[in-house]
Amino acid sequence: MSEQEGREVRSVADLDLQRYLGLWYELGRLPLRFEDDGARDVTAEYSLRDDGTVQVDNRCIDADGEPTQALGQAEPDADHAGRLRVTFLPEGLRWIPFTRADYWVLRIDPDYRHALVGTPDRKHLWLLAREPRIDDATEREFLDEARRQGYELERWIRPAQSGARVTDAAGA
Repeated sequence: MSEQEGREVRSVADLDLQRYLGLWYELGRLPLRFEDDGARDVTAEYSLRDDGTVQVDNRCIDADGEPTQALGQAEPDADHAGRLRVTFLPEGLRWIPFTRADYWVLRIDPDYRHALVGTPDRKHLWLLAREPRIDDATEREFLDEARRQGYELERWIRPAQSGARVTDAAGA
């Protein structure tokens, strides 16, 4: 067992979902197969649905300069406040078992201005903020937490953020 495998990934013990809802700018991420490495103006907006689940509205300008949108649904884990399960399958297919991914809030500041989110397998990691910029000290603090939890950041991507919101996405 490697040193990384010996460390357990831990989500925050307490997450106020109401305070977490709203718009977040993606300030960094590990590479994703479903998002261009060159994507810019990446945002995630979370809103509560009538059924108690969370609508996830991810938007960006892709590497070809086209607006892109991915709509998903997240279910909070009743036993672990800082953990959700998310799917981006079309609504009619969300009943299929084993199609939800772990979405764990690993660190959040007391004012809910910055969040570090990852998956327990350490393959996915995001640094999110309420503003399109982050100061170096805060970024370092959050990425140090990722390293402490065993995430490898050699391939870390910092997408360009103009502060503009992508609102005219194809298929939106």
